[in-house]
Amino acid sequence: MNIRSVLILLAVAFCFAACSDEPNKQSAAAVIQKPLRKTLEEPFKFHKMVEVAPGRYYDILSWGRGAKGGGAYMILRSDSAEQQYNTVNGDLEGPIQDVLNADLDVDGNPEIIIQAKTIDTNRFTNVFIYEYQGDRANKLEFPRLTVSQRKGFRGNDKFYVKNDTLFRSFPVFEGEGAAAKPGSETRLIAYTLHGSSLSAKQISKDKPSEDGGKTKQAAVENKPKQSTPEKKTEAKSSSRKSHTSSKRKESSKTKSKKQESSHKKRRHKG
Repeated sequence: MNIRSVLILLAVAFCFAACSDEPNKQSAAAVIQKPLRKTLEEPFKFHKMVEVAPGRYYDILSWGRGAKGGGAYMILRSDSAEQQYNTVNGDLEGPIQDVLNADLDVDGNPEIIIQAKTIDTNRFTNVFIYEYQGDRANKLEFPRLTVSQRKGFRGNDKFYVKNDTLFRSFPVFEGEGAAAKPGSETRLIAYTLHGSSLSAKQISKDKPSEDGGKTKQAAVENKPKQSTPEKKTEAKSSSRKSHTSSKRKESSKTKSKKQESSHKKRRHKG
Protein backbone atom coordinates (compact mmCIF):
# COMPACT_ATOMS: atom_id res chain seq x y z
CA MET A 1 0.00 0.00 0.00
CA ASN A 2 1.48 3.31 -1.05
CA ILE A 3 1.36 6.62 0.76
CA ARG A 4 -1.45 7.92 -1.41
CA SER A 5 -3.78 5.09 -0.41
CA VAL A 6 -2.99 5.64 3.26
CA LEU A 7 -3.85 9.33 3.01
CA ILE A 8 -7.17 8.54 1.33
CA LEU A 9 -8.10 6.07 4.09
CA LEU A 10 -7.23 8.59 6.79
CA ALA A 11 -9.36 11.26 5.12
CA VAL A 12 -12.37 8.90 4.90
CA ALA A 13 -11.98 7.90 8.57
CA PHE A 14 -11.81 11.57 9.66
CA CYS A 15 -15.01 12.38 7.75
CA PHE A 16 -16.80 9.42 9.30
CA ALA A 17 -15.76 10.44 12.81
CA ALA A 18 -16.89 14.02 12.24
CA CYS A 19 -20.32 12.91 10.99
CA SER A 20 -20.81 10.56 13.96
CA ASP A 21 -19.97 13.30 16.50
CA GLU A 22 -22.46 15.83 15.04
CA PRO A 23 -25.66 14.35 16.66
CA ASN A 24 -23.93 14.25 20.04
CA LYS A 25 -23.03 17.93 19.77
CA GLN A 26 -26.64 18.79 18.81
CA SER A 27 -28.09 16.83 21.76
CA ALA A 28 -25.65 18.50 24.16
CA ALA A 29 -26.67 21.92 22.85
CA ALA A 30 -30.35 21.02 23.26
CA VAL A 31 -29.79 20.10 26.91
CA ILE A 32 -27.96 23.36 27.59
CA GLN A 33 -30.73 25.46 25.99
CA LYS A 34 -33.45 23.89 28.15
CA PRO A 35 -34.79 26.59 30.52
CA LEU A 36 -34.04 25.97 34.17
CA ARG A 37 -36.58 26.57 36.91
CA LYS A 38 -35.65 29.58 39.00
CA THR A 39 -35.37 28.76 42.67
CA LEU A 40 -34.43 30.91 45.65
CA GLU A 41 -31.64 29.81 47.91
CA GLU A 42 -32.10 29.70 51.68
CA PRO A 43 -32.98 31.70 53.65
CA PHE A 44 -35.12 33.48 50.98
CA LYS A 45 -38.73 32.39 50.32
CA PHE A 46 -40.16 35.04 47.98
CA HIS A 47 -38.81 37.66 45.57
CA LYS A 48 -40.45 40.17 43.25
CA MET A 49 -38.85 43.16 41.54
CA VAL A 50 -40.87 46.32 40.79
CA GLU A 51 -39.55 49.04 38.49
CA VAL A 52 -41.32 52.38 39.04
CA ALA A 53 -39.03 54.45 36.79
CA PRO A 54 -35.82 53.95 34.78
CA GLY A 55 -33.09 53.16 37.26
CA ARG A 56 -35.47 52.99 40.26
CA TYR A 57 -36.12 49.46 41.47
CA TYR A 58 -37.80 47.90 44.49
CA ASP A 59 -36.91 44.31 45.37
CA ILE A 60 -39.36 42.72 47.81
CA LEU A 61 -38.17 39.56 49.54
CA SER A 62 -39.25 37.31 52.39
CA TRP A 63 -36.73 35.31 54.35
CA GLY A 64 -36.30 33.13 57.41
CA ARG A 65 -34.16 30.03 57.60
CA GLY A 66 -36.27 27.26 59.09
CA ALA A 67 -39.37 29.50 59.27
CA LYS A 68 -42.64 27.65 58.64
CA GLY A 69 -44.62 30.14 56.55
CA GLY A 70 -43.61 33.23 58.55
CA GLY A 71 -40.28 34.92 58.90
CA ALA A 72 -39.68 38.51 57.80
CA TYR A 73 -39.90 40.74 54.74
CA MET A 74 -37.63 43.45 53.40
CA ILE A 75 -37.87 46.06 50.66
CA LEU A 76 -34.61 46.94 48.91
CA ARG A 77 -34.80 50.30 47.14
CA SER A 78 -32.20 50.94 44.44
CA ASP A 79 -31.84 54.32 42.69
CA SER A 80 -28.91 54.04 40.34
CA ALA A 81 -29.31 57.61 39.06
CA GLU A 82 -29.04 59.16 42.55
CA GLN A 83 -26.85 56.35 43.87
CA GLN A 84 -29.22 55.81 46.81
CA TYR A 85 -29.86 52.40 48.37
CA ASN A 86 -32.26 51.87 51.29
CA THR A 87 -33.83 48.97 53.18
CA VAL A 88 -37.16 48.55 55.01
CA ASN A 89 -38.07 45.37 56.91
CA GLY A 90 -40.81 43.89 59.06
CA ASP A 91 -42.16 40.64 60.52
CA LEU A 92 -44.45 38.14 58.80
CA GLU A 93 -46.99 35.71 60.26
CA GLY A 94 -47.48 33.87 56.96
CA PRO A 95 -46.10 33.71 53.42
CA ILE A 96 -46.33 36.63 50.99
CA GLN A 97 -49.13 36.18 48.45
CA ASP A 98 -48.49 39.11 46.12
CA VAL A 99 -46.87 42.53 45.76
CA LEU A 100 -48.51 45.51 44.01
CA ASN A 101 -47.27 48.94 42.96
CA ALA A 102 -49.58 51.99 42.87
CA ASP A 103 -49.85 55.75 43.21
CA LEU A 104 -53.15 55.97 45.07
CA ASP A 105 -53.06 59.72 45.78
CA VAL A 106 -51.54 60.60 42.36
CA ASP A 107 -48.70 62.66 43.88
CA GLY A 108 -45.89 61.00 41.94
CA ASN A 109 -44.70 58.98 44.95
CA PRO A 110 -45.09 55.22 44.63
CA GLU A 111 -46.76 52.91 47.15
CA ILE A 112 -45.49 49.37 47.59
CA ILE A 113 -48.27 47.02 48.74
CA ILE A 114 -47.46 43.63 50.29
CA GLN A 115 -50.24 41.03 50.74
CA ALA A 116 -49.44 38.19 53.14
CA LYS A 117 -51.31 35.53 55.09
CA THR A 118 -51.85 35.78 58.84
CA ILE A 119 -52.67 33.41 61.69
CA ASP A 120 -55.47 35.76 62.83
CA THR A 121 -58.76 34.03 61.91
CA ASN A 122 -60.61 37.37 62.02
CA ARG A 123 -58.40 39.04 59.42
CA PHE A 124 -56.93 36.11 57.43
CA THR A 125 -54.80 38.63 55.48
CA ASN A 126 -52.09 41.12 56.45
CA VAL A 127 -51.49 44.12 54.19
CA PHE A 128 -48.36 46.27 54.48
CA ILE A 129 -48.25 49.55 52.54
CA TYR A 130 -45.27 51.87 52.24
CA GLU A 131 -45.35 55.23 50.49
CA TYR A 132 -41.92 56.36 49.28
CA GLN A 133 -40.89 60.00 49.07
CA GLY A 134 -37.40 59.88 47.66
CA ASP A 135 -35.32 57.66 49.94
CA ARG A 136 -37.78 57.98 52.84
CA ALA A 137 -40.44 55.26 53.42
CA ASN A 138 -43.67 56.07 55.28
CA LYS A 139 -45.66 53.06 56.52
CA LEU A 140 -49.44 53.52 56.12
CA GLU A 141 -52.02 52.02 58.49
CA PHE A 142 -54.24 49.60 56.58
CA PRO A 143 -57.86 49.88 57.85
CA ARG A 144 -59.57 46.79 59.23
CA LEU A 145 -62.95 45.63 58.00
CA THR A 146 -65.97 47.00 59.83
CA VAL A 147 -68.58 44.73 61.43
CA SER A 148 -70.84 44.90 58.36
CA GLN A 149 -67.93 44.43 55.93
CA ARG A 150 -66.63 41.46 57.93
CA LYS A 151 -69.96 39.60 57.90
CA GLY A 152 -69.45 36.32 56.01
CA PHE A 153 -65.70 37.02 55.57
CA ARG A 154 -63.43 33.95 55.60
CA GLY A 155 -60.41 35.16 53.61
CA ASN A 156 -59.62 34.21 50.00
CA ASP A 157 -58.93 37.89 49.26
CA LYS A 158 -57.94 39.19 45.84
CA PHE A 159 -56.25 42.61 45.56
CA TYR A 160 -55.81 44.68 42.41
CA VAL A 161 -55.25 48.32 41.45
CA LYS A 162 -57.49 50.17 39.00
CA ASN A 163 -57.85 53.92 38.34
CA ASP A 164 -55.59 54.89 41.28
CA THR A 165 -57.76 52.82 43.67
CA LEU A 166 -56.91 49.63 45.54
CA PHE A 167 -59.70 47.06 45.30
CA ARG A 168 -60.25 44.03 47.51
CA SER A 169 -62.74 41.29 46.67
CA PHE A 170 -63.65 38.15 48.58
CA PRO A 171 -66.47 35.57 48.60
CA VAL A 172 -69.20 35.93 51.21
CA PHE A 173 -69.56 32.72 53.24
CA GLU A 174 -72.86 31.42 54.58
CA GLY A 175 -73.14 29.58 57.88
CA GLU A 176 -71.07 29.61 61.05
CA GLY A 177 -67.78 28.02 62.10
CA ALA A 178 -66.44 24.99 60.27
CA ALA A 179 -69.80 24.47 58.52
CA ALA A 180 -69.53 27.83 56.66
CA LYS A 181 -69.41 27.55 52.87
CA PRO A 182 -68.92 30.13 50.08
CA GLY A 183 -72.23 31.65 49.03
CA SER A 184 -73.27 33.06 45.67
CA GLU A 185 -72.11 36.64 46.32
CA THR A 186 -68.79 38.52 46.29
CA ARG A 187 -68.03 41.64 48.35
CA LEU A 188 -65.92 44.45 46.89
CA ILE A 189 -64.06 47.02 49.02
CA ALA A 190 -62.35 50.12 47.58
CA TYR A 191 -59.41 51.80 49.35
CA THR A 192 -58.41 55.40 48.62
CA LEU A 193 -55.52 57.45 49.99
CA HIS A 194 -55.84 61.03 51.18
CA GLY A 195 -52.68 62.52 52.64
CA SER A 196 -51.29 59.67 54.73
CA SER A 197 -54.65 58.11 55.64
CA LEU A 198 -56.35 55.18 53.91
CA SER A 199 -60.16 54.91 53.86
CA ALA A 200 -62.27 51.89 52.94
CA LYS A 201 -65.70 51.83 51.35
CA GLN A 202 -67.89 48.96 50.23
CA ILE A 203 -68.91 49.27 46.59
CA SER A 204 -72.73 49.05 46.35
CA LYS A 205 -74.23 45.75 47.48
CA ASP A 206 -72.71 42.30 47.34
CA LYS A 207 -72.47 41.16 43.73
CA PRO A 208 -73.41 37.70 42.49
CA SER A 209 -70.45 35.41 41.98
CA GLU A 210 -69.60 33.64 38.72
CA ASP A 211 -72.61 31.32 38.97
CA GLY A 212 -74.87 34.38 38.87
CA GLY A 213 -76.78 33.37 41.97
CA LYS A 214 -78.21 30.29 40.26
CA THR A 215 -78.04 28.35 43.53
CA LYS A 216 -80.45 30.68 45.31
CA GLN A 217 -82.67 30.96 42.22
CA ALA A 218 -82.95 27.19 42.02
CA ALA A 219 -83.86 27.04 45.68
CA VAL A 220 -86.66 29.54 45.09
CA GLU A 221 -87.91 27.69 42.03
CA ASN A 222 -87.94 24.36 43.89
CA LYS A 223 -89.87 25.81 46.82
CA PRO A 224 -93.28 24.07 47.13
CA LYS A 225 -96.23 26.21 46.16
CA GLN A 226 -98.83 27.16 48.73
CA SER A 227 -102.30 25.63 48.46
CA THR A 228 -104.16 28.92 48.90
CA PRO A 229 -106.90 28.25 46.26
CA GLU A 230 -107.89 25.00 47.98
CA LYS A 231 -108.31 26.81 51.29
CA LYS A 232 -110.46 29.42 49.60
CA THR A 233 -112.57 26.68 48.03
CA GLU A 234 -112.97 24.99 51.39
CA ALA A 235 -113.94 28.32 52.96
CA LYS A 236 -116.47 28.94 50.19
CA SER A 237 -117.99 25.48 50.55
CA SER A 238 -118.25 25.87 54.32
CA SER A 239 -119.92 29.28 53.90
CA ARG A 240 -122.35 27.76 51.39
CA LYS A 241 -123.19 24.94 53.81
CA SER A 242 -123.79 27.38 56.66
CA HIS A 243 -125.93 29.55 54.37
CA THR A 244 -128.02 26.53 53.32
CA SER A 245 -128.48 25.39 56.89
CA SER A 246 -129.59 28.89 57.93
CA LYS A 247 -132.14 28.89 55.10
CA ARG A 248 -133.48 25.54 56.26
CA LYS A 249 -133.82 26.83 59.82
CA GLU A 250 -135.70 29.91 58.61
CA SER A 251 -138.07 27.82 56.48
CA SER A 252 -138.78 25.47 59.39
CA LYS A 253 -139.55 28.47 61.64
CA THR A 254 -141.88 29.91 59.01
CA LYS A 255 -143.72 26.61 58.71
CA SER A 256 -144.15 26.32 62.47
CA LYS A 257 -145.54 29.87 62.67
CA LYS A 258 -148.04 29.13 59.89
CA GLN A 259 -149.14 25.98 61.67
CA GLU A 260 -149.67 27.85 64.95
CA SER A 261 -151.72 30.62 63.26
CA SER A 262 -153.95 28.08 61.48
CA HIS A 263 -154.48 26.20 64.73
CA LYS A 264 -155.53 29.41 66.53
CA LYS A 265 -158.03 30.25 63.76
CA ARG A 266 -159.64 26.83 64.05
CA ARG A 267 -159.97 27.19 67.80
CA HIS A 268 -161.52 30.64 67.38
CA LYS A 269 -164.11 29.33 64.92
CA GLY A 270 -165.01 26.51 67.16
